[in-house]
Amino acid sequence: EYINNTFVILCTEKGTIKKTSLEAYSRPRANGITAITINDGDRLLNAALTNGTNDIIIAKSEGKAVRFKESDVRPMGRTASGVRGVTLESDSDKVIGMVCISREDANLLVVSEKGYGKRSLVDDYRITRRGGKGVKTINITEKTGKLVAIKEVVDNDDLMIINKSGISIRISVTELRVMGRATQGVRLIKLNEDDAISSVEK
Repeated sequence: EYINNTFVILCTEKGTIKKTSLEAYSRPRANGITAITINDGDRLLNAALTNGTNDIIIAKSEGKAVRFKESDVRPMGRTASGVRGVTLESDSDKVIGMVCISREDANLLVVSEKGYGKRSLVDDYRITRRGGKGVKTINITEKTGKLVAIKEVVDNDDLMIINKSGISIRISVTELRVMGRATQGVRLIKLNEDDAISSVEK
């Protein structure tokens, strides 16, 4: 019953999303099995397990995010390439992450490449259809740099932030106050001129 009511959702950098029943992965082979057909110039970014009724939020490097119902994405076979989850608005825009909202009390955390970040209420993001351009999730400026991470967090989570120069810091989510969608956030970490945030993990 669990296998038939659980799905694997995959998201790519160019904004494609794909949903497959977990049951389709129940007969693995030693050298692996195909999970998605990736188009040229694209790459797989995120994978998440869902229950069929989750909300999905996909964020882009230019600072926008789209929220839609998982039910907007029909299940398909392992070799399919998926459907459009979000529309990119420029050649430099790309998807930086996907969140499947699973906890009622969760906030959305976003972090930019120059060390700015904030928490916002999930309800600040209205539900639209998949494939849209999205709404502003952080105010991107010269000072903040582009968006690099989006995470679902609760108060007792900690974050590990890793810089491209190899330095990592750990901070508590409670240190970040909840702010509106269109703000630029607060400085989480002071970076040297030529440094940038590489990744953020809970």
